[in-house]
Amino acid sequence: MMKNKTQYPKKPDASGAGQSSFTTLEVEIAGNTVFVRRYGKGPAILLVHGFPRTSLMWRFLAPKLAENHTVICVDLRAYGRSGIPASTDDHFPYSKRAMAKELVDVMSKLGFPTFLVIGHDRGGRVSYRMALDHPKHVERLAVLDVIPIFEAWNRCDTRFAQTYWPWILLSQKKPLPENYLLGAPEAVFHNPFGQGSFDQEILDEYVSTFRDPARVHGICEEYRAAATIDVEHDRKDKEASKSITCPMLHLWAEDGPLDTFYTKEGGPLGIWRQWAPQAQGQAMKGGHFFPEENPDDTADIVKRFLST
Repeated sequence: MMKNKTQYPKKPDASGAGQSSFTTLEVEIAGNTVFVRRYGKGPAILLVHGFPRTSLMWRFLAPKLAENHTVICVDLRAYGRSGIPASTDDHFPYSKRAMAKELVDVMSKLGFPTFLVIGHDRGGRVSYRMALDHPKHVERLAVLDVIPIFEAWNRCDTRFAQTYWPWILLSQKKPLPENYLLGAPEAVFHNPFGQGSFDQEILDEYVSTFRDPARVHGICEEYRAAATIDVEHDRKDKEASKSITCPMLHLWAEDGPLDTFYTKEGGPLGIWRQWAPQAQGQAMKGGHFFPEENPDDTADIVKRFLST
């Protein structure tokens, strides 16, 4: 079942920028409900956010891509307005494999059996898993400011642990990380992995996820999956020499961790080409959240990627 919730006319959004009209939907799929913002018409692009954002992070980029595409922005399970499936001891319901399958099913239900997918942060990891597990559905892949989970953990050192603190903290056994997030829900937005130039209204929308104990538990379960079952899924694919066969774009933050940590390995592109031999990409101005902070340049590069 799909519930068409609201049609928003063209108007300034909460940050004051103009925004094309979009429709919000709730797509019921396999025991869960996925919240969707839908823009434009034409071939489909799926946009998948990361921590600690929601589909709202694409509010500037989506209208630019919707000039000749249908753009589908989703809230990952437990985030924003999507459902919160129960987890299991092995954390599989919050694995990238489970979330990738869910979003493939969402796109199919919306009438898009094939599509381009763009994922940022945690959403980038859902997106590359989608390309590995469901190659017939993913025409093109863009992953923003992440490397594969297996590769990140294999390179974990003091610098990694201090920089990528959510990986370490949020993967701990409950209730430690849950209590941290619930006790200081705005804290995740006052550091390099959360800060942005948005106003209080946008911040309030983002923070609402972290005031809900069930949502916070789901988010921590995804990080626990990333420290366990997701690593094993990646490991098996790498041992089997499974690769991403569709065209792939990787963009990362200029002077950010990916730009500086892995220079001896050819940077993040050097790592990605072990998984996607034809991967292309470049560094971007705007920090970790450059799709939100620098949507004009991001849109230009993505459009070029679509046209080649």
